[in-house]
Amino acid sequence: MFLDNRQVAMDSALEALADSIDYFQDNIERLRPSLREALKPHYAARLESMHQLQDLARTHLKMLPRDADVERDDFLWLWSRLKSFVGNDSQVLINELLEQERVLMQALSTLFTHPLPAPIEPVIEDCMKGCRQLIRELYELQKRKSRS
Repeated sequence: MFLDNRQVAMDSALEALADSIDYFQDNIERLRPSLREALKPHYAARLESMHQLQDLARTHLKMLPRDADVERDDFLWLWSRLKSFVGNDSQVLINELLEQERVLMQALSTLFTHPLPAPIEPVIEDCMKGCRQLIRELYELQKRKSRS
């Protein structure tokens, strides 16, 4: 089945959501406990939004769920570990979490360029607000870390 442009945009947004959650979960043990506790609520909310958006996409856009790109996830994890050998592990993780947020914000913005069913828009808006909050939190954590 071929996807139309709107479905492709939704698929990209769902993939970016899943990637950000997977990256956080894969690296949670590398975070200092204070960082972990500060970020957990953001990712719990994101997981809930992702499930809600998947259900709405299935209902309103006739999209079927698909599996994550495991090879890509493995590569990103390995690349992150390699960078941590030459830099501060927490700083590397924060920078990579920020990059995940940039990718997600771009995917969500692209999705908004297409006509969407009314029930989907508030969920996407909540995802974007969550991204902005998480970005602010990550920058604040980055500032605190660089001061100490």
